[in-house]
Amino acid sequence: MEAQSTSSIEVFFKPRSIAVVGASPTPGRLGYVVVQRLLNRYKKGKVYPVNPKYGEVLGLKCYRSVEEIPGPVDLAVVLVPAPLVPGVVESCVRKGVRGIIIISGGFAETGPEGAKLEEKIRETIRGTGTRVIGPNCIGVLDLHGGMDTFFLPEEKMMRPPPGDIAIISQSGALLSAMLDWAAHMGIGVSKAVSYGNKIDVDEVDMLEYLANDPETRVIVIYVEGLRPGRGKAFIEAVRRIVREKPVIVLKGGRTERGAVAAASHTAALAGSYEVFRAALRQAGAIEAVDVVDVFDLAKALTMQPPARGDRVAVITNAGGPGVMATDALESLGLRVPLLSEELQARLRERFPPFYSVKNPVDVTGGGSNEDYRHAIEVVARSDEVDALLVVALIHPPGFSAELADIIAEATKGTGKPVVAMSFGGGETSVLRGKLEKSGIPVYETVERAARALWALYRYGKVLGVAR
Repeated sequence: MEAQSTSSIEVFFKPRSIAVVGASPTPGRLGYVVVQRLLNRYKKGKVYPVNPKYGEVLGLKCYRSVEEIPGPVDLAVVLVPAPLVPGVVESCVRKGVRGIIIISGGFAETGPEGAKLEEKIRETIRGTGTRVIGPNCIGVLDLHGGMDTFFLPEEKMMRPPPGDIAIISQSGALLSAMLDWAAHMGIGVSKAVSYGNKIDVDEVDMLEYLANDPETRVIVIYVEGLRPGRGKAFIEAVRRIVREKPVIVLKGGRTERGAVAAASHTAALAGSYEVFRAALRQAGAIEAVDVVDVFDLAKALTMQPPARGDRVAVITNAGGPGVMATDALESLGLRVPLLSEELQARLRERFPPFYSVKNPVDVTGGGSNEDYRHAIEVVARSDEVDALLVVALIHPPGFSAELADIIAEATKGTGKPVVAMSFGGGETSVLRGKLEKSGIPVYETVERAARALWALYRYGKVLGVAR
């Protein structure tokens, strides 16, 4: 399908009127939950329940069809059984509805008969200007504007706070779990889109739209496979967009059996993973290895600047984590270089002889918050490193949660990315909160912190600012 203007996607996030086809007055039913969520969260447009069985849903007049609704309808959310959907789409087109979200399943993912239903829908919307997300999806969630077609109540899926990470996903269940986890971790999200079988709107359309979204700084994609003929458009879109915003891709269907599973899930043609991976890398996308990695990388890319080189200083008060951090960084192609004699001498001006100052810089468990300040100020302002990984374990008596303020102050204005590793409860939780509030991402293992720095270096290479 030829690319259409990204303005046609706006209707899914900012409709002035919404018809919910398959609305229900029964609590717990999908048609009830979607109407309820729109009434509670979306304050910028009217909501019209549609179902010939009922006269009223949640205190609103319920219409027999979309065409009976007085006045224009911008968006329709469709929840009726699959065989009824083509007729509903025809009604929407006659009404002049500009966007349709088909939540219903039972289409190409189930076999040939379902595929025929999809083809009927394509024929109906062809040349009309009506855009369709789905079928077999959960639709859209806009954390800034309040648009929410996700049929999962708050007690099942917490909504994250408004933020600047956008997530688009073929899998609605995976997306729901990701958002629930993000909410639990306090990670902000701008928009989330589940597009399912993508008979019309796909990754390319959403990428182009989010590229111009002022509320989005990082775009995350979970993709199982691309539609035939859309591979080149997808890679070209990524190549254009990464110059302005990082694009993180999590690929499903990487193995032969995974590709088969993808086909039965969202009718996706997964294709060759190695070819896809090589094309992604050339285009400048950053590939995540799992769901947690997605948020680790996205958090770093939203909070810290890209690295201008691959040289990393490790600042620690524990020898073991310092060694593990070095291993993790070097295994990713980053370097932990030996500091110059001059820089080591500057560090030793205030350190006892048993502190290690070569890199990692280890102030040991007998050190203090102020030792960290000296180490970071000397190293971060030198021209010998491009980034810092700070191991912030505050269990020894000389350290406290105030170390977070010291790390933030000592690295301010350097222009170099900083990530921290810290784990534990009690006062450590305070430290983590203070660090992230100051814009320094924190990870519970040095391996995850190293991956975050790798992403910042990789993005620096994409932008052409890294050596």
